[in-house]
Amino acid sequence: MAKQFLLIVYLSILCPVLVVSQPVFEFNSTCQQAFQEITRLKLNTGKSLVLKARQQNPNNLIPELLDNYIDFYTLFLNEDPAELKKRLPQFETRLNKIKSGPSSSPFFLYCQSMIYLQRAASVIKAGKLWDAAWDCRKSYLLIKENKKRFPTFTPNDLPYGALQAVTGTIPKGFRWIAGILGMKGSLTEGMKTVRSFVTGNDPWQKVFYNEAAYIYPYLLFYLENKKEEALQFARNPRIDLVNNQLHLYMAVNLSLNNQQAEQAALLMHNRSQSPDYLATGIWDFEMGVAKLYHLQTADAARYFESFLQQFKGQFYVKDAYQKLSWCYWLEGNTVRAEEMRQAILKKGSTDSDADKKALADAKSGIWPNRWLLKARLLSDGGYQNEALKLLTVSPGEALDSPGEKLEYLYRMARIYDALGRTEEALANYAATIKQGQNRTEYFAARAALQSGQLYEARGKKQQAIELYQQCLNMENHEYKNSLDQRAKAGIARCKGE
Repeated sequence: MAKQFLLIVYLSILCPVLVVSQPVFEFNSTCQQAFQEITRLKLNTGKSLVLKARQQNPNNLIPELLDNYIDFYTLFLNEDPAELKKRLPQFETRLNKIKSGPSSSPFFLYCQSMIYLQRAASVIKAGKLWDAAWDCRKSYLLIKENKKRFPTFTPNDLPYGALQAVTGTIPKGFRWIAGILGMKGSLTEGMKTVRSFVTGNDPWQKVFYNEAAYIYPYLLFYLENKKEEALQFARNPRIDLVNNQLHLYMAVNLSLNNQQAEQAALLMHNRSQSPDYLATGIWDFEMGVAKLYHLQTADAARYFESFLQQFKGQFYVKDAYQKLSWCYWLEGNTVRAEEMRQAILKKGSTDSDADKKALADAKSGIWPNRWLLKARLLSDGGYQNEALKLLTVSPGEALDSPGEKLEYLYRMARIYDALGRTEEALANYAATIKQGQNRTEYFAARAALQSGQLYEARGKKQQAIELYQQCLNMENHEYKNSLDQRAKAGIARCKGE
């Protein structure tokens, strides 16, 4: 009896220990606080809080996901090959730890899906498209299964809806990825899911709001072509563009792509300078673009040079060198401009359309017409009246080649478009399409895309579809993949797909 009593006492002490030692998914207040800091890009503060969460409960697996977010933002924004080599193996280690957790938790598949998706985004800029595609497939299948198992678990909706929306607009050049994903995709359904998540009041929607508020405006801007709505969302009081540098990067990037260079520069100037944020050269690149768009070439050159000294990745390196060469070209420093052009040939990758364009221009040996280049930059920055005055009042330089004459038509169309002079814009777009549809410059395809957007805004969806299709039908031109995706998105919107 004494032995039995002692055994019962021993088991009663041991059993609670065995229960407590099991892995759990506990997204507690410390983890939530860490997530908020990480999704502000305050990675040092986030790391400290993740460490605290581990100390509070060593068996909690949520810190594995949070550590992965830290590595993901570091790799995605800075693209340092040395950091990729060091941090990438940790993704697999974390996946294995997550798989040891309880499958009864909605975070079991969710965490795996997010790590696969983040790994895909981390390696794609290193040119590993095949690896990225397979990880996207794994991520999609896991999140799809999680939605079946836990239909009321709202965190599923953000990655699932975003994957649906993007896959529904994959351009021809990357259609093989959609095949691998095994997902047809739907822009309409995907955006409906994401929008519901962003605007909901579920407790989890509040926890994941920072991440959602970064992704959603990009989808609005590029897939739904709701540019003003995207930027309005970014100016929402809930979006802190001083102390949240993830949101700031989104707002600056979209502002520059919506001809608002002055606003972008002001946002960057006002950002918090705390050393707790991720150290990155992206601000120098973006500020260089903002300065170049107002022809402040000396300032722009200084920012681009600083970016190129800091940045270890491959994306947009050729593009940066091209913009730097333009700074010197516009100043009349042809020697330095040629040095930067030679760097385009040797450095960076051609995985982005902008880098492909920079390389093609460098190989051509032809320098841009300074007059047209100034007008282009001013227009891209939102200085439309200055650009129009330059093209209509200034005698400019002689337009000797068919390419320059085509660009002149296109630039006039874009300026009229931005000024709301729609009929003049459409006339110039039509002339651009007619003269350039069989050429390799992107002007005719972009003119068809812009015309489609104007007709879509008027509610003339059939005419819009015809113009979007015209954009898709043009082959062998610059920016083919990115223009095709936007044209496909336009057709999907008009058809309600």
